[in-house]
Amino acid sequence: MDKIRDKNLVKFGQHVKKIRENLNLSQDQVAANSNLTKSNISMIESGKRNLAFTTLIELAKGLGKTPKELLDFKFDLDE
Repeated sequence: MDKIRDKNLVKFGQHVKKIRENLNLSQDQVAANSNLTKSNISMIESGKRNLAFTTLIELAKGLGKTPKELLDFKFDLDE
């Protein structure tokens, strides 16, 4: 992966983690509310997983948020 894409995955993961923590949810709870594993959630939050659209929907479902809310963060299109 290129550096910009890597940075955006890390920023997305940090944003998702912040949302989860603000909701006082554990990764286990998010997994229980979705069709994702705790391992997948951990990899997303650490920026190590480039997720598919269906995964984004499941992640939103697990957090009780909309996909739009998960994508509402500042990211770089280019540097």
